[in-house]
Amino acid sequence: QVQLVESGGGLVQTGGSLRLSCAASGLTFRRFGMGWFRQAPGKEREFVGGISRTGGSTYYGDSVKGRFTISRDNAKNTVYLQMNSLKPEDTAVYYCAAENIGAYASSSAYAYWGQGTQVTISS
Repeated sequence: QVQLVESGGGLVQTGGSLRLSCAASGLTFRRFGMGWFRQAPGKEREFVGGISRTGGSTYYGDSVKGRFTISRDNAKNTVYLQMNSLKPEDTAVYYCAAENIGAYASSSAYAYWGQGTQVTISS
């Protein structure tokens, strides 16, 4: 079955960096656009970033533009999220997801989801 497994979360101080990874299995990875979402306690799930099947196009939520970078390695079936200049408001559970209709910012477009990894930014 399809599995998306996130890793790389943790606790860092304001201004620090983290790199999240999401390893995919059970699907033809190169046929799927990939996205990262996050959800903080009491808040709705928020689009963070998306990347096209080839990696040639990337998309970001307004709150992370210029600080986060999404990338993928189709040979390793893995998508990454490099997070720099982290802020306390970036604290959330981060999820990766796979979609195949091209609507990267919409959570409803995603067919498969990982279990999430916790990111906590201390002030």
